[in-house]
Amino acid sequence: MNHSAAICETKLRVRYAETDKMGVVYHANHFIWFEVGRVELLRQLGFSYRDMEEKDQCFIAVVDARCRYKAPARYDDEITVRTHLKNVRESVIHFAYELIRTGDGLLLAEGETVHIVTNAEMKATPLPAKYMSAFREAIGK
Repeated sequence: MNHSAAICETKLRVRYAETDKMGVVYHANHFIWFEVGRVELLRQLGFSYRDMEEKDQCFIAVVDARCRYKAPARYDDEITVRTHLKNVRESVIHFAYELIRTGDGLLLAEGETVHIVTNAEMKATPLPAKYMSAFREAIGK
């Protein structure tokens, strides 16, 4: 990770409903946790996703989502979702994530999501300047 970049750490606890028959977190839940981290990173940068949508008609639609699973998470584990901006271009935003078991620091998963900036009609549009400058600052550019 680029440690000069803004990194957001969000803690959550695995709920029983998030686990499967084998007692481990169902794989798709990792993407929900990525979203939690992404929303908190935006908040840390000084704005909410709700405001982006409602005030600026700026939407960030997922076009690619990846996760590499390293170790299982289990019921009642505390998880740290570490999120950072990997890259930002005129109408593309790229986030990266690490899921870490808080108790022992074990890396459970790594992931990335790529988003296209759109307007309310789902047409690609440039990221408004106020967000672009905040994102560029967050990645140290």
